[in-house]
Amino acid sequence: MYRISTKGQYALLIMTDLAESSSDSFIPLKLLSHRRNLSVKYLEQILIQLGKAGLVTGSRGSAGGYKLTKEPSEYTIGEILRAMEGDLAPRGTNERVHLTSVSNEHFWQNFEETVNSYVDSITLEELAQKNTEFAGYEYCI
Repeated sequence: MYRISTKGQYALLIMTDLAESSSDSFIPLKLLSHRRNLSVKYLEQILIQLGKAGLVTGSRGSAGGYKLTKEPSEYTIGEILRAMEGDLAPRGTNERVHLTSVSNEHFWQNFEETVNSYVDSITLEELAQKNTEFAGYEYCI
C-alpha cells in the first residue's frame, strides 16, 4: 500500500503553520523548526522542495524566512502532497504489468480517483481552520 512519507507529512504541517501565520511576513526557519521539533537542515530540505514547486517563497537576512506564495484557500492538500511525493497513485507502474484483469483494473482506477478527489477537495485554509479549532486538544495515539 502506498504511504505518504514523513517529508510529505511534515510538509503539510509546515504549510499549515505558514497558513496560520500572517501572509505578509516571512516566518524564520528556526521558528518553524522549533514549532515542529525538526532539525533546521531537514526542514530546509522540505522547504526547498516546496519552493521548487512554487508553493513557498524564501527570503534571506534578518527579516528572512518563508511564506506562502498565494492565499491558503488557493492550495489543495493534493497539490502539497504531490509536490513532495509525486503521483499519489496507490500502485506503481510496474505492478500494472503483472496484475491486470478488467475488474481489478477498474477497482484500482476508482481507488486512485477517490484518493485524488479527496485530497484535492480540501484546501490548506480548511486544514488550518480545523487546526485552530482543535488548538487546545492534545493528539494521542
